[in-house]
Amino acid sequence: MIFDVTRGALAGVFGEDRIATLPAAAFPPSAANSEGARLLQTVGVPTGTLWLREPDEDTGLLPLVQEVVHVEEFEDVSQGAGAWPVIGWLLNAHLALDPGSGKVYAFDADEGTARGLHTDVSALVQVTVRFQRLLEEFAFSGDDGDEEADFERLEREVERIRQETSRVDPLPFQDDETVWAVVGDEIAAGQRFTGDSPGARSLYG
Repeated sequence: MIFDVTRGALAGVFGEDRIATLPAAAFPPSAANSEGARLLQTVGVPTGTLWLREPDEDTGLLPLVQEVVHVEEFEDVSQGAGAWPVIGWLLNAHLALDPGSGKVYAFDADEGTARGLHTDVSALVQVTVRFQRLLEEFAFSGDDGDEEADFERLEREVERIRQETSRVDPLPFQDDETVWAVVGDEIAAGQRFTGDSPGARSLYG
């Protein structure tokens, strides 16, 4: 693992009922014993920004890449990518685990692109945690006169997540087109604050 992520740390922030996991039986044999699969089974991710894929109701298995996209339409896709399990969904991209390298890839069917998104699953968990925590804890002042300063402060927080992540895993924010870069831009613009978070209350009343 390139990041130290634990179930206890996630539960301490979000509570057990806000953590999603995947059952061991949902993974194909080629991925079942991989470190990434074990992390998704035991540590999981907080719900909200990233959604884990639901296993098929009949088979109990996660879909494979070749079952959700036309792999032959993607350029520069690794041989065997069609057999990778799809573990989640972020924006308009299917997230798949390469059990061989441990990397997480984002398959965007609209753009016909398949890009490495994380060096390993621990990085996926870490970025999800950091953004979800920012969305749930950031507080705007509620003063119209301080709105510009509030958004500057929010942008600094998003940039801090980008920089701290990139020092360990350069893939999530390698350019402005990755799905995580887009999510970060949306958060910095005041989007994605939902429910009864301090940010949502001060923005939307």
